[in-house]
Amino acid sequence: MKKIKYIATALFLGLSLSSCQDYLEEDVRSNVTGEDFYTTEEGYESLVNANYAQLKNIYGNEPWLFAAGTDMYAEGRDAEPPGLSQYSQLAPNSTGVGQLYNSCYSAIQSANTAIYYSTRTANYADLENRIGEIKYLRANAYFLLVQTYGGVAIITDYIDNVQLSFNRNSAEEVYNFIISELEESLDFVGDGTYNGRVNRRAVNHLLAKVYLTRAYEDFGSASDYQTAADYADAAIGGQGLNLSFAELWEPGNDLNEETVFSVQYSEGAVATDPYELGHMQTSYFGPYQGGNEFAGDAPYRTYTLCPTQYAIDLFTEEDDRWYVTFMQEVYNRYFDFYDVEDTSELGVNHYYAAAWEDTQAFEDNYIAEHPEATFHPYGSYVPSMNPNNDYQTIPVKKFDDPDAQFGESTSTRDIILARLAETYLIAAEAYLQAGDASTGLQRLNVVRERAGVGHATLADFDIDYILDERGRELLGEYHRWFDLKRTGTLVDRASMYHYLVESGNFNGANGELKILRPIPQEALDLNQNNDFPQNPAYQ
Repeated sequence: MKKIKYIATALFLGLSLSSCQDYLEEDVRSNVTGEDFYTTEEGYESLVNANYAQLKNIYGNEPWLFAAGTDMYAEGRDAEPPGLSQYSQLAPNSTGVGQLYNSCYSAIQSANTAIYYSTRTANYADLENRIGEIKYLRANAYFLLVQTYGGVAIITDYIDNVQLSFNRNSAEEVYNFIISELEESLDFVGDGTYNGRVNRRAVNHLLAKVYLTRAYEDFGSASDYQTAADYADAAIGGQGLNLSFAELWEPGNDLNEETVFSVQYSEGAVATDPYELGHMQTSYFGPYQGGNEFAGDAPYRTYTLCPTQYAIDLFTEEDDRWYVTFMQEVYNRYFDFYDVEDTSELGVNHYYAAAWEDTQAFEDNYIAEHPEATFHPYGSYVPSMNPNNDYQTIPVKKFDDPDAQFGESTSTRDIILARLAETYLIAAEAYLQAGDASTGLQRLNVVRERAGVGHATLADFDIDYILDERGRELLGEYHRWFDLKRTGTLVDRASMYHYLVESGNFNGANGELKILRPIPQEALDLNQNNDFPQNPAYQ
């Protein structure tokens, strides 16, 4: 592959990991050079762990690029970045556009350094596994980039000085590179139970998703859908969804048998600065209910990325996922839901009525039993109602962290990036698009059966049904923008269900739609290659 120059990014030096599930802790060795340290087993292990730490920079901050501007989430009282949320103001210098670009390239440069030293470090038992892990992490970063920005610069060289010129590869070239990286990773990593490190299941899952996504592109192969299905089935490996949905999201159970890959956190990792070193996922998808001034009465919520009416309407009374995903009944002290075994005598602060409770009789009975509660009728607690007060949208509870209750960046629960139910849904979509709807339907119905709802039928089964099912199963899990972009439904679905988005908001320059995000202006300004093109909708 041709050598491409890029702005070198600093690596974390001397990070040590006490166990696969534990936290990255800085271990600065200022008197040891990288050339000496990384050629030892201890040093190379620290370099690999630094690569895992890069996941926190990619996923641990504001999730606008993963979730904003879709059919499922919209701003409530507080404003989201208008470019990413509404598209009409989306431009190369828009707020949030560069976050993923910069964090992914930082991760890529860290991976390039690890690959460079892999041929220079002492040989040891786990070295081949570690190389496979690094290749997965590098492929994952490129997959995020190519979905978000289209073709980007493929950089594989270790660069130890600042260079300011780089070229742009095509999206097809980037996909080919991702697949080659993951296929090599598959040869290197082990089959063991997931413990925080990349294993074969994680690689098979990501290969399935990459092939599925490439299949929708005009350069995709006719066989990509079937290949995606095959890799998804390999990742499933005959394992069923054995946990209940409640067990799946029980705080403290993040590393369960269905977790395929995640960003690892722990309380110890954030002890030195608990308000900054955790992650932000738990802070979104709900209304403002208070913060540290409430002394534990309620968790902090940003009042952004609140579930839309479409998201609420996905669920039926029989669906276990409704009761686990949303905090429908909020006690006077929110966290008593987790801390009190018998909640029957607790006072209720707010109640959000479901669609099947949308009767005057239900409302009257509930208020009679809980006169202290604020009752929110069905249809009144979504962001399109322009709420101006606290608690005016329904809170999402599946990411709650009872051990880290205050502030935006305090959660130490893992961020689940891939889990087995999504693998089943990837297989369902891949089989459907490959022309084998019956097998695809079987995969989808495994997910529905665990949720306690009836099987879908072949008459139901199309791409919209799959997107609805993904919405029910994966609400808030950082997949939605990519799902809509992959399936070509972003414009239709966002303009149909997001109260601030109209289809005309996507109109860009040169008759192009603003589907891809723009290459960040700061990256173009720093690049001395003046021939590096911006995406056409933003030229």
